[in-house]
Amino acid sequence: MKGFVVCALIAAAFAAPQDYPKPEYKPEYKAAEYKPAYKAADYKYDYAPYQFAWAVKDDYTYNDYAHEQVTDDKGYTKGSYRVLLPDGRVQTVTYTADAYSGYNADVQYTGEAKYPEYKAPAYSAPEYKTPAYKAPAYPAPEYKAPAYPAPEYKAPAYPTPAYKAPTYEPKY
Repeated sequence: MKGFVVCALIAAAFAAPQDYPKPEYKPEYKAAEYKPAYKAADYKYDYAPYQFAWAVKDDYTYNDYAHEQVTDDKGYTKGSYRVLLPDGRVQTVTYTADAYSGYNADVQYTGEAKYPEYKAPAYSAPEYKTPAYKAPAYPAPEYKAPAYPAPEYKAPAYPTPAYKAPTYEPKY
């Protein structure tokens, strides 16, 4: 009887409709429409023209640098900089930059690269003279043989093996 009741409950659960009504939400208020009371800011700024230049030339420390740049009110930039390289050449970069074509550089080198020749160090091994001090007055130490006897090792005596040596006969 219990089995029949359980089967009836399971059949009723599967036979029940599974469609639930969709909930309906109705707002009780109307949202206000937002319009700013001020004009939106225009963040487009004009280019500020400027010009600068600096240079360092110090022969004592081998520093030779320079940079100059000019910008107009339309955003066009033109300039150049100069650097003294360690190999003795001068690298000059002339560039232009604007919003349309980007950064364009022309790199030129003046002079010839010079590398010093390798020279092996010119020194000779020092000459050592005989010492100027006298030999010590005490006698050199004498070492005597130790008082204990030297160890004697006997060879171990192993018995000869008791197995037969194999004989190999060809089988045809």
